[in-house]
Amino acid sequence: MYLSSRSLLGFSGFALAVALCGSAAYAEKADRNQPLRFEADVLRTDNLKKTSHLSGNVVLTKGTILMRAAEVDFREDASGNQSGTILGNPQNRAFFRQKRDGVDEFVEGESERIEYDGRTDSVQFIGKAVLRRLRAGRVMDEMQGAVIVYDSTNDTLRVDGKTTAATGAVPSAAGAAMPTRIRGMISPKPPESPSK
Repeated sequence: MYLSSRSLLGFSGFALAVALCGSAAYAEKADRNQPLRFEADVLRTDNLKKTSHLSGNVVLTKGTILMRAAEVDFREDASGNQSGTILGNPQNRAFFRQKRDGVDEFVEGESERIEYDGRTDSVQFIGKAVLRRLRAGRVMDEMQGAVIVYDSTNDTLRVDGKTTAATGAVPSAAGAAMPTRIRGMISPKPPESPSK
């Protein structure tokens, strides 16, 4: 299932993309130009290839972006765009959180593996994926599936329940079957204040 806020705005009861992606608020724009900061037990880097591997209780921040993982492989392209593969472990899934631009909201998610692409401003949550929208620290909306793709630049969200080669989803570390259906919760949009 592929959802776009632009195509769903007319469905009053199913404003899913407005709920999670919004029609006007994208990822915090200033994050793109912030330095990448990290903590880990081990760092291995190759300056010629512009790659780094961090392992052991990894914490990464880049502006409002926060990532936590067991291991991270990061790359930088010739234009300076950063991307990475963020891996969890059997005890803790990988975690990603980012503020939405211009509003007091965050989008956060966790899964067994996260693929972050700084060039396209998109995040793929793969394997036991959960994505939430928080407003003022409170969970407003939540989606669950095998694969969730959140594309802030194009204001789209895709949630897949089945694991397929096309989605790139990995089998569960515990060998458990992945969900075959997606699950979600969407809070109603708060009423607008009357004009004076």
